[in-house]
Amino acid sequence: MEDLTNQILAVDSFVYRWYLMPAVLLLVGALITVRTGLVQIRRFPVAVRTVFAGAFQKGGGKDGTITPFQALSTALASTVGNGNIGGVATAIIIGGPGAIFWMWVCAAVGMATKYAEAVLGVHYRVTRETGELAAGPMYYITGGIKNQTFAKPLAYAFAFFGAVTALLGTGNMAQSNTVARTFVEAASTIFGLDVPHWVPGLLITIFVGLVLLGGIQRIAAVAETLVPSMIVLYVTTALIYILLNITHLPAVFGLIISRAFSPSAAVGGFVGASVAQALAAGISRGVLSNEAGLGSAPIAHGIAKVNHPAEQGVVGLFEVFVDTILVCSMTAFIILSSGLWTDPAYQASSGDLTAAALSTNIPFASLIVALCSFLFGFSTLIGWYYYGEKCFEFMVGSKMIMPYRMLFTALVMVGAVIDVPVVWAIGTLLNGFMAFPNLIGLVFLVGTVKKLTTEYFENKAGT
Repeated sequence: MEDLTNQILAVDSFVYRWYLMPAVLLLVGALITVRTGLVQIRRFPVAVRTVFAGAFQKGGGKDGTITPFQALSTALASTVGNGNIGGVATAIIIGGPGAIFWMWVCAAVGMATKYAEAVLGVHYRVTRETGELAAGPMYYITGGIKNQTFAKPLAYAFAFFGAVTALLGTGNMAQSNTVARTFVEAASTIFGLDVPHWVPGLLITIFVGLVLLGGIQRIAAVAETLVPSMIVLYVTTALIYILLNITHLPAVFGLIISRAFSPSAAVGGFVGASVAQALAAGISRGVLSNEAGLGSAPIAHGIAKVNHPAEQGVVGLFEVFVDTILVCSMTAFIILSSGLWTDPAYQASSGDLTAAALSTNIPFASLIVALCSFLFGFSTLIGWYYYGEKCFEFMVGSKMIMPYRMLFTALVMVGAVIDVPVVWAIGTLLNGFMAFPNLIGLVFLVGTVKKLTTEYFENKAGT
């Protein structure tokens, strides 16, 4: 297992070298940003109004399967997950404080990328033989790129890696792994109990299996109820910690900025990190967290009830802001201000580092993090199952869904009991393989995104 882990880590490190995946993600995001006229900045107020208006209405456009807010909730269920708790922690352990700066950069351009994905998801959605709407990169690649000899293999490559990523990657095993570790940490620090990892693993596996039986309607309904509550719980706890440690804020920001452009020296158990390591860790965990460019979210956004694709595009834009700029930044501040990121005891940690950091000031914080981790992980698991199912359905049709569902549920349990390094390395590596076909598709279709953006906002008179 150690040899396999090292091999996976080596490939993962290669894929996320600055001139490969990080460069491609940033360049594609920058291209969309320019072609859409800085949509993530100019249209951010529209995004905020659209999301909050959608939270209080049940309707939407005439066509679609779920409401725009349900689509946002389903997408946020997948993005605001344990990447925000465990992924940020591993980014800092691997790349040092500077990794957070590159996570912010990833989010800044990722807001435009997610906007484009949601726009294309709605514009090219199809009705399958079951009568259900389906959307995502596999449909906008085949629907938007005229050369089908090129488009079909690209679409199938995305669908294959999407289905595999949902089974083995950050949407499944990484979530149950962090849930189990934070649960065990809480049981140990608060109650003095030595709970094996399989206990929380079994619990979340059962809950996930029960929800998946209901399909997208149940997934969306659960997400719509669960996501706002879990974000409020975590953000409120984080804000209390930040206010208690507000004097550390300038030093933490200074550390993040300075270490983004200069190496982080070894301190305590932290072995140090180069600028390249900070960039790679920040980008890989940024993609893991907000999924911009990954191609997953348009599978949910694309079936929303909206009158125009750009209407859902701004909702996607807001999604990245909440996930990375808001939630991930809070986690980073908690970890860095606590000083535990240099503690030798936490150099192989993920969500348990966040729990321990919060516990330095807030009693029973590890229990709160365990609950948030469970909710984050649970919501991400059900959202990612839907993504994987739609990718699998694109490849083989609707008749083989049940075996895929059973395998997905079984792997939730597997993820809870395996080691941290291998599960996160597999997850980020598969994210990279999944993103490449989608990013190529976005480059080919950026003209369509620009056209739809201009059309929508001109009709809205610049609102």
